[in-house]
Amino acid sequence: MNPTPLPADFDYESTIPLWKVNLQSNEIIREFIFEDFKRAFQFMTESASYAEEINHHPDWSNSWNKVMVRLTTHSSSGLTNLDIKLAQKMDGLALTIA
Repeated sequence: MNPTPLPADFDYESTIPLWKVNLQSNEIIREFIFEDFKRAFQFMTESASYAEEINHHPDWSNSWNKVMVRLTTHSSSGLTNLDIKLAQKMDGLALTIA
């Protein structure tokens, strides 16, 4: 079952204010910066565990203390509630790790 795409008037700014929205590529993007590699890796580990729980996985990369995250729902060819849910969880995790 594919997740339902978000409505065109979805309020990204109030829901995930730290994320950049690219509606042309149907993705949300955020760079997380941590004190060091260990904390960045902890963030990725905890995010990966949650992603497995909800069966929704980020496109991401890591370079020392930075984690670049891109979220989209490939099966729906756009943004869905799963992207928002994962983005909000990542925002919360980053606060506890930083």
